[in-house]
Amino acid sequence: MISTRQLRYFVEIAECGSFSAAAERLFIAQSALSRQIKALEGQLQTPLFERTARQPRLTAAGEAFYPRARNLLNELKKASEMATQVGNGQLGTLRLSHSSTVPMSGRLLQGVGGYLERCPGVSMDIVKLSSEAQLEELAEGRLDVGLLRLPVLRQRDGVQIVPLYSERLLLAVPPDHPLAMNTPEQGIDLAQLKDQMFISIPHPQRGGLSYLSAELCMRQGFFPRAARVVSRKTTQLQLIQAGFGIALLPESMQDIAPANIHFLPLADPDCQSTIALAYQQLRRRWWSNLSNTSAAPYTVRCRYRLNPHRDCVNVEIVGRMPLSCAP
Repeated sequence: MISTRQLRYFVEIAECGSFSAAAERLFIAQSALSRQIKALEGQLQTPLFERTARQPRLTAAGEAFYPRARNLLNELKKASEMATQVGNGQLGTLRLSHSSTVPMSGRLLQGVGGYLERCPGVSMDIVKLSSEAQLEELAEGRLDVGLLRLPVLRQRDGVQIVPLYSERLLLAVPPDHPLAMNTPEQGIDLAQLKDQMFISIPHPQRGGLSYLSAELCMRQGFFPRAARVVSRKTTQLQLIQAGFGIALLPESMQDIAPANIHFLPLADPDCQSTIALAYQQLRRRWWSNLSNTSAAPYTVRCRYRLNPHRDCVNVEIVGRMPLSCAP
C-alpha cells in the first residue's frame, strides 16, 4: 500500500528536481530516499523518474502522478487541521442549554460572544430547559453542555456536574410593596417573610432555585406560603410585577426583569445560589480551570471526544462575575 511518506518524498523530489536536495530538505539520507521511491515505483509497476547523470526527470507516468499526489497531501493536511480544530473546540456546533433562572444576559452573554469571536468556526444552538430535562438530554447525548442551578435532586448516570460560581439572592417584590418603601440598611431578614405570599414553590421531585428558597425559609422556621398563582419559570417576574407575590431571585435576573420590580438585599449572608456546568462524563476528554483574564476570574473548558456522527467542540464559559468562584 502506498504510504503518505512515499507520496511526500516523491513530491519533494519532483519540486526540488534533485534527490540530494530533496534528501537535505527532508532530513534523511539520500540512499533511504532512493529506496522509498523504488518501492513506490514497484507498487505502481512503472518508473516515475528518468535517472540521468545530471538530474532526475519525471516520466510520463510521473507527470500524471505528480499533481494528484500533491492534491492528496494537501487534502490530508486540510483534513488533519479540521480534525484538530474540532477537537480543540474551534470548529463545529455547540448545543448549550440553560435553566430559566440562569438568564443568558449580561456578562454571561458577553462571554458567549467572546468565545464565538475567538472561535469563528463554531456556531452555537442555545435552548432553555429545566435542570431535570437538561440532565436527561445530556445523558442521551442530545446536548453538549448545560447551565443549571443547584441543588440537583436526581442525578443521571454518566453526567458530571461542576459548580461554577455563586451569586447573591435578592428579594423581588412588586412596585408598591411595603418592604420596598422601608428597607432596613442591613437588608431584609428572611423571618420577616413568614406571612408573605411566594409565587415560586418547590416541586416535590425537583431541585433548583425554588427548592433552595424553601430550604432557606425553613431554616428560619417557616415554609413559604404559596400565592394563588405560582411559577418556577421566568413568568414569575411578570407575576411579581402584577402583585401576585414575592420571590427570592438571583442577582442576575435583574437583567431581564421589568424595570418597576424592586430587588431588595437580604440580611442573611447564606442567601447565595450556585450555578453549575453539566456535561456528559463519558464524552469528556478533559476539563481544567484556566488562569484569570480580563474577561473572567473563573473559566471552565471541556473538550469532548470526536463523535463520528457530528462535530463536537470545546465548551468554554467566559464572563467576569463579581461573585465567589467555586473550586
